[in-house]
Amino acid sequence: MPNQPLKFNYQAAQGKPENIRHPNGYCPFCDVEHLTHILARDHDRIWLMNKFRTLEETTQTVVIESSNHNGGPSIYPVYTNRKVFEFAFKCWHEMIVSNKYTSVIMYKNFGPLSGGSLRHPHFQIVGLDNYDVYQNVSIKNFTGVPVSDDGQRSITLSTDPIIGFVEINIAINGVTQIDALADAVHVIVKYLLHDYMGGRLSSYNLFFYEIDGKFYCKIVPRFATSPYFVGYKISQVQDMPRLKEIAEEIQEKLSKTTI
Repeated sequence: MPNQPLKFNYQAAQGKPENIRHPNGYCPFCDVEHLTHILARDHDRIWLMNKFRTLEETTQTVVIESSNHNGGPSIYPVYTNRKVFEFAFKCWHEMIVSNKYTSVIMYKNFGPLSGGSLRHPHFQIVGLDNYDVYQNVSIKNFTGVPVSDDGQRSITLSTDPIIGFVEINIAINGVTQIDALADAVHVIVKYLLHDYMGGRLSSYNLFFYEIDGKFYCKIVPRFATSPYFVGYKISQVQDMPRLKEIAEEIQEKLSKTTI
């Protein structure tokens, strides 16, 4: 039986801050002295309960990546970016192994079309009491045009995407390869923001999965959502010549990067 929609609590969302469209708005993640319900810290990386828990039958948490309000995977030095991913994965794993939830998701919003409300860089980790997200996705959503495989991590472009048009998948065999995943995200996100679509992209999402003993990161450039998906749940994908062109562009960026 398909999963039912998650229930959104409108009252819990009242007063939620926003500073993506209004950059001068209050940033609670910069106001560290007033943060509450902190679960773990590592230097300026902080894991805490989400103050605005808007989804029923869930446990919503946030990982603040950095004290840098304008930071992000494409901007951090390589060492910092690796530490951010290591900390986020550690927090995600802690919720998974608690066995309190049917499934635990981790994702990141960036930009006005990503579904986020705060510019300050952060991940969200959410435990779902009665919702198995893996009923909605399968391994076929993470396979497609090969981009790179260096033995530590492999990269593909989905030919059967969840939403489309371009979904970039990074797969690693275990937590010992988190640094390799972080390095790939660093290069690919920078490419998306500065080169893909002539630098017109403003938003993206990172989604994380654990399937059959492997970890996956799906990078999704975000635009206005296609009416085919909104109205009919029909995803679209770029034609094969364009997918191969994008794969070659990413390969070139990876080859020129020295970690």
